[in-house]
Amino acid sequence: MTSTEVLSMYENIAGLTGKMAVAAQMGDWDGLDKLENQCAAAAVPAIGGVTKLEGAARQRKIDLLKQILANDRAVRDVTEPWMGQLNG
Repeated sequence: MTSTEVLSMYENIAGLTGKMAVAAQMGDWDGLDKLENQCAAAAVPAIGGVTKLEGAARQRKIDLLKQILANDRAVRDVTEPWMGQLNG
């Protein structure tokens, strides 16, 4: 993967996880499920590793990863209590 492809992949995943957070907050579980599948598919190219980035590209990747993690936290903030109610 080129550095442009790597950043494009992370941009796509960040966008999808942002949509996942909104779907979770709205209680749109079917939409969340579809977005989770799209996100998993978007991440497949990273399974074998990605090109090492330098400089501004590396910083952009770090920023995107932070955004992805924040979006993941937002989803889990909604879904973990809900899942606890199902198990309880």
